[in-house]
Amino acid sequence: MPSSPIQTLRVGVVGAGYVSKYHLSALKTLDFVEIVGVADVDADLARQVARKFGVPFTCTSLTELASQRPNAIYILTPPATHLALTLEALDLGCHVLVEKPMAERAEDCDRMIERAREKGLVLSVNHSARLDPVVLQSLSRLRDGACGTPLEVDFFRSSQYEPYGGGPRPAMYRKGSYPFQDLGVHGLYLLEAYLGEIRKLDVDYRGTGFEPNLVFDEWRAFADCERGVGRMYISWNVRPMPNRIEVFGTGGTLKVDCFMQTLIGSRNLPGPKFPQMVASTAANGFKEAFAVMWNTVQFALGRLKPSPGIYKGALDFATALHEGKAPPVSAEEGRRIVALMEDVCVRADADADRRREQALAPLAPCPVLVTGAAGFLGNALLKRLLADTDGPIRVLVRRPTPFLQDNPRIQVVCGDLGDPEIVDHAVQGIQRIFHVGAAMKGGPQQFQAGTVWGTKNIIESSLRHGVQRIVYVSSVSVLDHAGHRPGTPVTEDAPLEPHPERRGSYTQTKLEAETLVRKAVKTRGLPAVILRPGQIFGPGAEGVAPPGIIGIGGRWIVVGDGERRLPLVYVEDVVDALLYAADKEGIDGEVINVVDPAPVTQRHYVARAQAAGVSAAKPHYVPQPVMMALAAGVEVLGRVLGRGVPLTRYRIRSIRPLAEFSVEAARTKLGWTPRVGADAGLKTTFRASDASG
Repeated sequence: MPSSPIQTLRVGVVGAGYVSKYHLSALKTLDFVEIVGVADVDADLARQVARKFGVPFTCTSLTELASQRPNAIYILTPPATHLALTLEALDLGCHVLVEKPMAERAEDCDRMIERAREKGLVLSVNHSARLDPVVLQSLSRLRDGACGTPLEVDFFRSSQYEPYGGGPRPAMYRKGSYPFQDLGVHGLYLLEAYLGEIRKLDVDYRGTGFEPNLVFDEWRAFADCERGVGRMYISWNVRPMPNRIEVFGTGGTLKVDCFMQTLIGSRNLPGPKFPQMVASTAANGFKEAFAVMWNTVQFALGRLKPSPGIYKGALDFATALHEGKAPPVSAEEGRRIVALMEDVCVRADADADRRREQALAPLAPCPVLVTGAAGFLGNALLKRLLADTDGPIRVLVRRPTPFLQDNPRIQVVCGDLGDPEIVDHAVQGIQRIFHVGAAMKGGPQQFQAGTVWGTKNIIESSLRHGVQRIVYVSSVSVLDHAGHRPGTPVTEDAPLEPHPERRGSYTQTKLEAETLVRKAVKTRGLPAVILRPGQIFGPGAEGVAPPGIIGIGGRWIVVGDGERRLPLVYVEDVVDALLYAADKEGIDGEVINVVDPAPVTQRHYVARAQAAGVSAAKPHYVPQPVMMALAAGVEVLGRVLGRGVPLTRYRIRSIRPLAEFSVEAARTKLGWTPRVGADAGLKTTFRASDASG
């Protein structure tokens, strides 16, 4: 219900996640609004957001925020928190705008609505997509008869979440219903906006495994509405990502692109069908191309806002309170949409819980666990174990493969190394662990989850369950490359990388993980051995650029003249070292470099790859001073744009491969020398490549 006009709106914002920036940037444009504080359970995040928007007060709870005497609260937190926060805000005498969905259950919405009525306060929900200017424009055209009688409306949307960074799983990766609560809610109220209330709703969902941490990543819905049929498809896999609405009617169609803010209509015209189709397609193509270019310019100039519906929803609620008018979205509408979603959300959550129970089903004790068994080294190790031993072998992988699933000797545990519960399940009942798994690509969160959290989880579970030996696979990447003096033997005591943050996520997280293992050995008695292999090569890794070479655009950029020696080691020789380390007594806490001493230069490696027809082995030799100058220019550009860059002078200095590795520790402590060797390994590798080509 409308409230009396409020001259000065004192707004408190609860929740400093990504959506808060749209609300705060909108509220900052209103001269009758004073933003009195930002609250978030993450105090650092609250301070960061408040600093950006010039908000003087931050705290970690709504209770603390009450000290700033707000009269309106914007609740921008996950749906599970909406009920409690809304009731608390209303009890403080504040009007409330809550982000979609209004709550998780219809009965929660009823409690919120009843409390608002008791207090005589305004409660609204931010159904932002239907406030999007291009959606409002399309609705206006639909009412004016642009499509004749509407028959069907389709909503297509794809998205992606912040990657899982390890540790306790956040709601989007824990709850089966989360994707539908997040994006399905948009589709439902949009279908109602175009076609009237939904009378019957059927929803189907599935998990494809393309986004392995998301339980259900594909959702489809069919809605029987008052004035037609609605369909919805939301995905976390479709690329490029659509955000589109299509309206089909007896007299025409409307195509709404909410990302690009374009609206293209087609009318049924008199005349022959084929010329009409040609003219309509040509005209629409021209209109869409012009609209995209025009809107791109408008975005660049700041005249079009990103996520304009969220922006408008924040503005309209504040303006409604200021003018004493009804809010743009009623609480009753929010409740109706939640009621439509509730059954399918309960079902999806139950299905997700059952999947989790199955993933954590008890396993028979097993002598050995291999993490990263689907990777290059892990797969080679697994095949050797299958050939040389008779017992069961347990593996921890993100996705199962037919090879793993079809072998009765392999116990497959599927999950993320960053997930403490999954790792603990995989470790229980194990005697020896080959911890080979680590992140090899992705952003900082994936490296933290796969490498740092993965190693932390292995350490904790191994100590908890009394594992007898861990063989941890580190990397020579953790050593100081830029500061190494050529000709100095590289031993296990060689200096570690002093600036891992400058080298990139791989080196940074591998060093952090190795440090965790070494500390656990020293302070907690972890029975671990650390191996640092050089560049591992072998059949299946022919296209991987060796050290000192950058793979770009299907070509290898060799920094320097190509005469630098490579720290190579053949994959089967690394497997030998792993097996020796697992069985050797009295070597807990040892760090051992595993590098073939045979001299192989970059040019020699490239020549072998070229002779075998490896498509990527098209070398360009670039002098190091030229690369340093290029890197300096990229650094300047990064400072101008305020962004990190992949090419820096420090990385160019660090790209120089270390050579002259001492293998004395490997020989004396493990009894290891290369059984196959680099030369024979290169012949086998590139012979296999030539044969497959």
